[in-house]
Amino acid sequence: MAEPVVRIPDAKVALSTASVYPESTATAFEIAARLGYDGVEVMVWTDPVSQDIDALRRLSDYHQIPILAVHAPCLLITQRVWSTDPWVKLQRARAAAEKLGASTVVVHPPFRWQRQYARDFVAGVWRMANETDVRFAVENMYPWRYRDREMLAYAPDWDVTKDDYRHFTIDLSHAATARTDALEMADRMGDRLGHVHLADGKGSAKDEHLVPGRGAQPCGQLLERLAGSGFDGHVVIEVNTRRAMSGAEREADLAEALAFTRLHLASSVRVPRR
Repeated sequence: MAEPVVRIPDAKVALSTASVYPESTATAFEIAARLGYDGVEVMVWTDPVSQDIDALRRLSDYHQIPILAVHAPCLLITQRVWSTDPWVKLQRARAAAEKLGASTVVVHPPFRWQRQYARDFVAGVWRMANETDVRFAVENMYPWRYRDREMLAYAPDWDVTKDDYRHFTIDLSHAATARTDALEMADRMGDRLGHVHLADGKGSAKDEHLVPGRGAQPCGQLLERLAGSGFDGHVVIEVNTRRAMSGAEREADLAEALAFTRLHLASSVRVPRR
């Protein structure tokens, strides 16, 4: 006879500092510690604290909350953060991760107009990955849409599974915006899936980053698959709380996202009775 037991994988659940915007990076550490997250992912952007390794270390020590990942400054608004040279940005992200004890650097594929960077990107990421124990996890993006028009803004491709990378990040909100099947994408990533950005979406042309369970993405199914496979990467809550009317409402959303994630990461399996 077999009886059900609950198996919880080693995956840690982190809060992206982007999830508290327009509040500060420092606020994200405070909220993550108070709500019981396992750590944070630092989004390096225009907040000076997010760019300052010493300040980040002090926040981590003060709140006793580890930094599990560093998101390199790949957004349009961060084109001048940590240099205008995209390779310098990745080098600095790797150095930050190494100094802060983070295991992962999240990176977007290049914008199509970054022609030389895009041309060398796949080989360059492999080269950098071979120089460190830090994972460079390349994240799926999406086509940009305006009315009935679609523009391919990323190169080599927004669908990063079409290229050869050592590690991937899957973002379910991006999958919703791309109108692609997130579970099939995760299957294509296979054991190279090392990092998850958990957020929901309804398939809008706008990247929504909803609290998991509030959209149409298979957030729970993906987490249950990861639990069953013994996934040992990080699951990062990266949601949009800009519409929160108060700090209490923002924290309620982030607490709901954490509870959803922990629930679905607990996988029920059957083992023989002794």
